[in-house]
Amino acid sequence: MRASVNRLLSILVVCCLLPLLLTGCGEKKRAHVDVPPPPLIEPQTPQAPSNDTPRHDVHGNPASTEAQPETAQSANEEDTDQESTTENEDKDVPSLPAGTKPILVETGLASWYGAPYHNRRGSNGEIYNMNAMTAAHRTLPLGSIIRVTNVKTGHSATVRVTDRGPFIKGRILDLSLAAAKKVDVWQPGTSTVRVEVLQAARSLDQGGRWAVQIGAFHEEGSANELVSQLSRRYHSAKVLSFSSPVGDWWISVRVKNDDRKRAEEVAHDSQTPQGSIFLVRLD
Repeated sequence: MRASVNRLLSILVVCCLLPLLLTGCGEKKRAHVDVPPPPLIEPQTPQAPSNDTPRHDVHGNPASTEAQPETAQSANEEDTDQESTTENEDKDVPSLPAGTKPILVETGLASWYGAPYHNRRGSNGEIYNMNAMTAAHRTLPLGSIIRVTNVKTGHSATVRVTDRGPFIKGRILDLSLAAAKKVDVWQPGTSTVRVEVLQAARSLDQGGRWAVQIGAFHEEGSANELVSQLSRRYHSAKVLSFSSPVGDWWISVRVKNDDRKRAEEVAHDSQTPQGSIFLVRLD
């Protein structure tokens, strides 16, 4: 009897202790990790750029190791252009005796012409140089020497007539770029000037070879249509169309013997749907 009671007590004790043992075995132990302290961050001294690696400025161009003004290159280019222009001016400025008096004076609107005509052959057969002291006039003999004075500023320059123009109604003179800068015509584009003929290459009143120029036309077909009309009307004249460096079209009417009186009659009696009609001296 006593043995049975002891066995029962033993079973009860085991049953009570078993859940505690299972709970202890099932609990996971947390691993202990030794985490080292964060490394100390030392301040870094900025390094100077190496000369072996090219720098780039804000324009994307390689920069030198020494800072230079952004306008240095353009200033140098301008100096070069000015030196070139000055050399051309000194070489091309006509020389006349002191006190030379003008033989003809006219006042009107002047303009200037440059890049599209630069390095192209002018009316006198020479290659046009916009950096030389020259001008274009419709009726003065080629090779004449004139003094051009800006009426507003008083600045003047002596130039040689080498070309024909301007072919815009209301203008009397086209200056080269260099001459336009001298007499303050370059920036405004046009200015009122006084033209004094100091030396005429030929007689101003008599002789000469003359023609008529008509235009400008936007399309070649319009120019050719008028060419046909003028050819039927003036049988002895040579009428042809040609294009300019800027892409427009013009008509030239060469009368018999290049006679001035006949050319004046053609200019007076002709009409054009586009542009204007100009009397032009050829020599």
